[in-house]
Amino acid sequence: MAAGTDARGVLLISHGLAEHARRYRDFAAAMAAQGFAVYAHDHRGHGATRSPAQLQGRFAPDDGIGAVLADVAAVRHHAVSRHPGLPVVLFGHSMGGLVALNAAEAEPSLYDGLAVWNANFNPGLAGRFGQGWLAVERMLKGSDVPSPLVTRLSFGAWARTIQTRRTDLDWLSHDPAAVDRYIADPLCGFDVTVSLWIDLFRMSYAGARPDRLRRLPPDMPVNLVGGGEDPATENAKAMQWLDGRMKTAGLRNVTTTIYPGGRHETLHDTIRDQAIDDFSAWCVRVVDRGHRQSRV
Repeated sequence: MAAGTDARGVLLISHGLAEHARRYRDFAAAMAAQGFAVYAHDHRGHGATRSPAQLQGRFAPDDGIGAVLADVAAVRHHAVSRHPGLPVVLFGHSMGGLVALNAAEAEPSLYDGLAVWNANFNPGLAGRFGQGWLAVERMLKGSDVPSPLVTRLSFGAWARTIQTRRTDLDWLSHDPAAVDRYIADPLCGFDVTVSLWIDLFRMSYAGARPDRLRRLPPDMPVNLVGGGEDPATENAKAMQWLDGRMKTAGLRNVTTTIYPGGRHETLHDTIRDQAIDDFSAWCVRVVDRGHRQSRV
């Protein structure tokens, strides 16, 4: 998906878990109106662009993380081939935030700015328990099946935080229509495989390691966003933790915004217009700061 012709910069979108790139159409249109060429692709195991042989809810049978990061780099190279010389901002929501930070750390010279929204890089001891349990499940059942326990401890637990919930997906957004669209979308809300859960935990722990964060240029603009009512990030505590982690690692240009009334899907919540306006202003500052580097 691409938008924008006479562009001032390129925006790459990395979507979240159990959803797809087309859900970012309104966001892409808003950013295109601000002069950005916007590209969003479906991650492996997600969306309508899966091959018949690609299992839904799985990155790859082997080295799924490497494959997904290579995809991000390939989309970036395609975008730059169509818009040479323009600065590139990489945006990721939730799982996409895990992908985006790991992608930027793998090839930091490819990106002029990085945005990580609603992603948890600090799963703590509960995450270590999850990794152990997933290792057992993989040994007993294989990698290409769902993990009922991890699903209950994640999606199920997040649903229970909304006391007066209408549906078990109200933790995504305050907007009932947005929640209903997600539920009605056949490409959303599918089961996640053991393999993909393992990859997610690995990206979560790896992405926030100090040695990995120090791969990023100290002056790289970073935009962090969290929702004060998002159970998936402990009500944005995980985003504040990442802010501190990045600054301790020497990153000097980190902007963190916590929307007190926001749930998990900022771009589909009732605060979306304000969030898009704020992000657009940040993006314009990134591309207008004249941060240009020649790239291969």
